[in-house]
Amino acid sequence: MANTLQFDIVTPDRVVFSGPVEYFGAPGLAGDFGVYPGHAAMLAALTIGCVHFTFGDKQHYAFVNSGFAEVSATKATILAESAELAENIDEARASAAKERAEARLREHGEELDLERANASLRRAISRLNAVKFAN
Repeated sequence: MANTLQFDIVTPDRVVFSGPVEYFGAPGLAGDFGVYPGHAAMLAALTIGCVHFTFGDKQHYAFVNSGFAEVSATKATILAESAELAENIDEARASAAKERAEARLREHGEELDLERANASLRRAISRLNAVKFAN
């Protein structure tokens, strides 16, 4: 189909999504970006956040934990450290992870790895956002 591109979200251990899409947006390290069929070839580093994509008449959401997006005119692949479709995210678990990360940051001592604690919080918030946007 000329109005779609093949879109794959892949982690080291599985394919999270594979199918034709009309558009996708992703959290680039240099800022969010969007891709339509026919896009110029590019490679972009991704940060923790939500990917959104359209196929059929519906918008879909997924959480990605960093990685890369490789784009050509007819195909795009996200290679992520980890990823989950919004419908597969356990909202209660993500909410508990957010609370733990916030508590860890509030009560931190000198031994706390702030970068790691902030990344944990961003992952939990991004998972919750994916669920929220999907509903």
